[in-house]
Amino acid sequence: MRELTIAGAFEIVPQVHGDQRGLFTEWYRFDRLAEAVGRPLPLAQANLSVSAKGVVRGIHFADVPPGQAKYVTCVRGAVWDVVVDLRVGSPTFGRWEGIRLDDVERRAVYLAEGLGHGFCALTDDATLTYLCSTTYRPTGEHAVHPLDPDLGIEWPADAPLLSARDAGAPSWAEVVARGMLPSYNACLAENIYSCRSAPDSGPRGEGRAARIQAPITPVE
Repeated sequence: MRELTIAGAFEIVPQVHGDQRGLFTEWYRFDRLAEAVGRPLPLAQANLSVSAKGVVRGIHFADVPPGQAKYVTCVRGAVWDVVVDLRVGSPTFGRWEGIRLDDVERRAVYLAEGLGHGFCALTDDATLTYLCSTTYRPTGEHAVHPLDPDLGIEWPADAPLLSARDAGAPSWAEVVARGMLPSYNACLAENIYSCRSAPDSGPRGEGRAARIQAPITPVE
């Protein structure tokens, strides 16, 4: 388990045991996550999504408080999973980081409250499961347009397919101007996530948002 360059986001790499029968892995351990993050993940809701290749979902976030922490893994196919720091005042505000999640390595991503989430399906029937700290609150859920050039997210899709909601989501500049984004100080005051210092920023993208990108393995 390692913290990403965005404080409050973690990558989890489980040990996969396989033989001629199949495989077995512990894809979630509340005690080990709590030790790394600094607090337990209260489980309030579990979600599942299935996406065709080229679908992009996001960038979604929730009002803080109460916010919504997520533990995300891919149980079928592969996705390019993206975390965006939307916390106004954060040292990494506007930065994004992408990680491949698939049904081979079985990696997972933990996102603290206040962070934005999205993904691109790299295969047909790409299936994600989410463990969430709070239930869905329609009036407290928002989105930033995932293709906004100010975010500069490099989606691995020639023609991304968006939902009507995501296609009509406001731009990065609009959500900032409207004051829609969560406050970093409010997150700290709520003791919502482990108060750790993020690693050095690494390379930055050409857009307003910085990027840290792991290699993308092409999927046929």
